[in-house]
This record gives sequence, structure tokens and C-alpha cells, in this order.
Amino acid sequence: MALVLLSLLLLLSLLPLSLLLLLYLIVRPKPVKIPIKNRHVFITGGSSGIGLALAHRAAQEGARVSILARSLQKLEEAKQSIHLATGIEVATFSADVRDFDAVKKAVDKAGPVDVLVVNQGVFVAQELENQELDEIKFMIDVNLIGSFNMIKAALPQMKKRPNGGPASIALMSSQAGQVGIYGYTAYSASKFALRGLAEALQQEVIGDDIHVTLIFPPDTETPGLEEDDANLIAENKRKPQLTSIIAGSSGVMKAEEVAKKTLNGIKSGSFIIPCNFEGLLLSLATCGLSPQRSVLMAFVEVVTAGLLRLAGLCFQWNWYGSIQSWHAQKKSKLSTK
Repeated sequence: MALVLLSLLLLLSLLPLSLLLLLYLIVRPKPVKIPIKNRHVFITGGSSGIGLALAHRAAQEGARVSILARSLQKLEEAKQSIHLATGIEVATFSADVRDFDAVKKAVDKAGPVDVLVVNQGVFVAQELENQELDEIKFMIDVNLIGSFNMIKAALPQMKKRPNGGPASIALMSSQAGQVGIYGYTAYSASKFALRGLAEALQQEVIGDDIHVTLIFPPDTETPGLEEDDANLIAENKRKPQLTSIIAGSSGVMKAEEVAKKTLNGIKSGSFIIPCNFEGLLLSLATCGLSPQRSVLMAFVEVVTAGLLRLAGLCFQWNWYGSIQSWHAQKKSKLSTK
């Protein structure tokens, strides 16, 4: 009996080691480190929020930083803010990411990029039925088409970068790019699409030692869109009640916290960067066929796959329960009028 138990224990201990060995042999791409010091870091949406926090952090780590945004005033304010904090001058470029020619002109003027952070984004939560098509198109044009424009403009020079060394293209997605949420129909569509872009692009540029990263922050304390923006009003004005109920479970992070996670993830060459514990669980649950450089994280993904699927079904049960209750209350109020 003791021999049987000993054999069983030996087998159980060998299984994880065998899995780790297998993963070591098959995990691709291989681990990489992306240096930041003395490299050219180009950040879109760099005049405020996460982009500005990233610019501060990259400048502090010795990078040559360029930031791009639409507003000249905000760019100047950001430039002064970074100089005051770090003593470093950053280059600023005013362009709309929806305009490829303007973006290409800015990138050409800035010079070869080592680390491109495609950070721009717009967001208004509203049910599809109630949202104007112009708003939907605006979100997709900025969040998705703008990302294509930036990458296509920067890629030729990135491939010819004179300093050599591994380079990075980082795309700022969202936890709404991992799971669809009530009221995020258009926004989630634009952010989910970035994953397909990133996975395919990584295969295209790996031969040039360019490494793609996807960042999945939760709701972040960033400035809303200006009230006088002709396209959209401030992002929280029309957020449906159900959106707040469902999306609120992940909490809110500060831009500086997201920037720290982002830059550390870029330097480690990670394909997926979650920003909090809920984001880590989402990343494990939705890893699918995404690249994974870490053998340890690949091990966790394989081992927890079934359990996280069960957890995901529990979340869906909770969300759909909230939706059902909300509609029942709404009908009850209408019937009593």
C-alpha cells in the first residue's frame, strides 16, 4: 500500500514538471527585454491621462520622448509639465490620428521610433439603439483606424531603426476589449478589434525584432472629452445605469498606476498586460491563441483554464441577473404610472 501511495505521489509531482518542460519547448515567441533608456518613445494621446503619465515615466527613465495629440494647447501644457518634473524636453506633434497624411508627416519629422505606444482613445457608453451612427463611427475611427494609421506610418522607419535592438509596438486596449459590457457596444467593438490586429501584426513583425504588446486597463481616472467637442460630449454624461452596475465591479485605477504597469510590461516584452487583479483573471480566461513569452504564465493558463471558465460563467450569471432585475423594476415602475 505504501509503495502504491509513493508511486502516486511521484507521478503527481512529475506531471507539473513534465508540463513545464513541454511548455519550455513550445512557448513562442521567446522572452525578450525592451530597453527604454536612450530609445525614442513615441506616444499618441500623450497630452493627458495615461499617455501623459507614460510620457513622464519614460522621460524619467532616460528615453527621448515624443507625444502626439490634437490640441496644441494641451500639448504645450504637457510639455511644460514634463520639463518641470524631469528637466527633459519632449517633442510635441499636433495631428488627428484619423488623418494618415498628418500622422505620417509627424512620424517622419520625429524620426525612427523604438517604442510606439498607440494610446489614443475615445469612449461614450450608450445602448446601440440610442447611440448616433456618427458617434459609433467616431469611436471606431479614432480607436481602431487611428491605430492602423499610426502603425502603418511608423513601421517602415521602425524596421530601419539605426540603433538596432528590440523594438515595441504597444496598443492601449481596455478590459472592455476582453469582455463585452452593457452599453459598451461600439467601444468594445473598437477595442476587441485591437486584439486581432495585435496578434496578426506580431507574426508580421517578429522577424524585424519588433514585439507587440496589448494593455488592458479598467476604467481609469482620465479627463473626459471636452464639452465643446463637436463629435461627442463628456464620456460619463449618458452612461446607462446598467453599465455602471456591471462595469463597476472592476474598480477604477489612476493613470499613473496604469502607466507604471504599461511601461514595465513593455520592457518585459509581454504580449498581454493586465493592470489589476480582475484584469489578470480576465487575461487568463481569454488567453485563447494569443502569444505567451512566459513559461510560468503559460503553465498558469493551462492549469486554470477550466476553473476560470467556471468563474466566467458565474460572472455572466451575475450580470444577466442584474439586467433581468433592472428590466423587471423598470416594467414595474411603468405599470404603476
